[in-house]
Amino acid sequence: MSSIAPASQHGHASEKAYQWIKQKILANRWPDGAALKESDLSNEIGVSRTPVRDALRRLTLEGLVETIPNQGSRLKRWDSQDLEEIFGLRVVMESYGARLAATRVTEKELAELYALCDSMESLVATGVESAEAKQQLTRLNERFHVAIMQAAHSHRLVALTGQVISFPLVYRTFETYDPAEIVRSMAHHRELVDAFTARDPVWAESVMRAHLSAGHQSTRRALKKTR
Repeated sequence: MSSIAPASQHGHASEKAYQWIKQKILANRWPDGAALKESDLSNEIGVSRTPVRDALRRLTLEGLVETIPNQGSRLKRWDSQDLEEIFGLRVVMESYGARLAATRVTEKELAELYALCDSMESLVATGVESAEAKQQLTRLNERFHVAIMQAAHSHRLVALTGQVISFPLVYRTFETYDPAEIVRSMAHHRELVDAFTARDPVWAESVMRAHLSAGHQSTRRALKKTR
């Protein structure tokens, strides 16, 4: 029994460090390329350096962090080529996922997707000018896209899209949107679920393509402003 508790505690600390660092990345706490020092992070999070190291390793696998031997870890830098590649992959995989979901989604999954639409629309109606509100909208958006992939009922597709959807510029999408673009995105979400309800794979696929293409243009514009 004595060997189980420390392992459990270590796992909890690693998860705590992972969630803390990831949320800071998504909130733009550090600029692209910023050094992520284990000692500084462990002091700020309140855990030892080992869980921080585990968290950085995990974030490196997700593509959010770069770890260079003998140099440490830093926040991943992204350029226009990364953006084009990632959104190109998203359009292919998520549009296919939407097509599958239209014929495989369950009634329970439809209810969840409509509930997420309601939550996002309610948040937008109250205003998303603050950084906190945009982060909340981003988290709901992430849940929505993940739920669609799960509704496709394809384990391979879920595994393949996992890392792509974790792309930080995708997470930060709503920070680049103007009010009209946010409203359009919400309309796309609602139409996607309507297409699933109608069991129409062609409709669902076309809406997802339009939705992701609109997000691509907004993020491309924002990336140009930072270069």
